[in-house]
Amino acid sequence: MNKSAVVLLGFVAAVGVVSAGGAWYTGSQLEGVLKTTIEDANKEMERSLAGVDGRMTLEMVSLDRGWFSSTGHFRLKAEGAAFGEQFKDSELLFVDRIEHGPLPVSRLITLKWWPVLATSHLALEKNPTTEKWFAATKDVSPINGVANISFNRSVNGNMELLPLEYKDATTSVNFSGLKMDYFNTAKGEEIKVNGYMDALKVDLVGPDGAPFQAQLNGLTVASNLSKSSFGFYVGQNTVELSNTQFTFGPQQAVLTVKGFEQKDSSETKDNNLSGRVDYKVAEIGYQGKPVGSAAMAVSMKNIDVPAAMVLTKLYQDKMQPVQAAQAAGQPIPELQLSEAEQVLAQANVDLLLAAKPQVALENLALKTANGESRFNLVVDLTKPSTMELPPVELAKQMITLLDANLTLSKPMISDIAALQAQIGGVTDPKAIEQQSQMASEMVSGMAVGTQLATLEGNDILAKLHYANNEVTFNGQKMTVEQFIGGVLGKLGAVSGAQ
Repeated sequence: MNKSAVVLLGFVAAVGVVSAGGAWYTGSQLEGVLKTTIEDANKEMERSLAGVDGRMTLEMVSLDRGWFSSTGHFRLKAEGAAFGEQFKDSELLFVDRIEHGPLPVSRLITLKWWPVLATSHLALEKNPTTEKWFAATKDVSPINGVANISFNRSVNGNMELLPLEYKDATTSVNFSGLKMDYFNTAKGEEIKVNGYMDALKVDLVGPDGAPFQAQLNGLTVASNLSKSSFGFYVGQNTVELSNTQFTFGPQQAVLTVKGFEQKDSSETKDNNLSGRVDYKVAEIGYQGKPVGSAAMAVSMKNIDVPAAMVLTKLYQDKMQPVQAAQAAGQPIPELQLSEAEQVLAQANVDLLLAAKPQVALENLALKTANGESRFNLVVDLTKPSTMELPPVELAKQMITLLDANLTLSKPMISDIAALQAQIGGVTDPKAIEQQSQMASEMVSGMAVGTQLATLEGNDILAKLHYANNEVTFNGQKMTVEQFIGGVLGKLGAVSGAQ
């Protein structure tokens, strides 16, 4: 044997000895790590399900330790009406083959030589809850996952939902599968998720007895979150869906949605929370014809977190018996606050308003082939001198700013009216054109005739601004009382006439 071969054999033997010793050590640490992880997961599930008539708990059923690997069995139990009649007292069983570090074999053979505490290979086990799921995946575990646990307790891995086909007398499902990569630091202070699904098709019989079909294609999800000092997560989430198609009703109408996108972001600073969510739809279609596109953006800022959490918990506590009664088909109990709860609620409403919160509908837009309509609204709030005020005076003190702008496009109204006529069964092009023009002129004439709006070209405009106890409506200044008695009175009359 030459010198190089001896050196190589010596190196391999040294790695083997170090790995064996390391595997024994990391295996001895494993049970404690798993118990801590399960405790943290149960706390997070309890927080997420607060106020809901439901509970989920994870437990380790057994752990069979070996020198180089261990096998763990885990149970995830669901209890309560929130999970529906079929799953309210169900459980999922998982088996986990855990390779001990520092150099698990599965990582070595893929040339991943960075040491880890352990590598987990998770799979769902068959039981009465999941037997139909297993049948749909031809008796292969429908959920599989791999997780690499670092020595600093951070985890990176992937999860896969296998493709499946399911069919019974009234329902069929075809699912392409879903793959997801994730990373989280120890105790979940930071979480990153990226996932993709190619296709999902569901056929069933609708409430009206007509077939219903939904097809979803090209789903992408992504999250980049961090846990705030208040225990909930803030950061960015994205959901994108390339194509969606719904077929429904006795006439089997087809509605399509292309390029759906939802993006939200949130952050905390000191005691305040701010956030924003944007929705976009690139194209809406009906019966093979394009209808238009849509967008919406909603934001909030200066939300006092401790006060909001107290009010949220109070609401959840009061709603839990209501949800339980609804699920059981029993009479809904009357919601009442005790004297102490009323004091608690009032104190935290005061704190919430003292932070000067703002809520805004930054953009609500619908665009068709011939026009685009838009609406935006901003409301700034503050704490009044007292809540024991007449409604008008209370609103004047509580609202420091209200700004609203509405633009209705007459051509867009015509496009929507034409679509409604087609949905209603009208097929004559001249009749459709006549109905669409009548609808546009009727809305325009009613809005301008009642002085609720003005007309600029093909746009119906309405603008409202309130600040410093003064209202400006469509360019006219007036007091709050004049606005309520005049403009809101006309609006109520128009609504009643319709």
